[in-house]
Amino acid sequence: MADALPTHHETPGRGKGGKGLGGKGIKRHRKILRDSIQVIPRPSLRRVARRGGVKRIDKCIYKETRGALKFFLEDVLRDTVAYTDHDKRQTVSALDVVHALKRSGHSLYGFGA
Repeated sequence: MADALPTHHETPGRGKGGKGLGGKGIKRHRKILRDSIQVIPRPSLRRVARRGGVKRIDKCIYKETRGALKFFLEDVLRDTVAYTDHDKRQTVSALDVVHALKRSGHSLYGFGA
């Protein structure tokens, strides 16, 4: 029986140690952060407006809509990150967003809590 398969403790490999030290790979270029709210395309804004009951949209409304959206998202995301940090997590959960929206007066149903 000398040719038997190795037992669980004798299996070769790295085990559950994770990535280990060093060997991080090449450094990537960091993206230059710019005002990413300006990248939201007009058809997406039009779709949201249609859902809100808007029939026609003037061309100058898109810039104003992006500004209002940025203001709203900054407020909600600030609270969302605060909830995530308080739980000592690095991953934002759906419940963090739900609680942040509820705190700002916008209840969202269907995602727990």
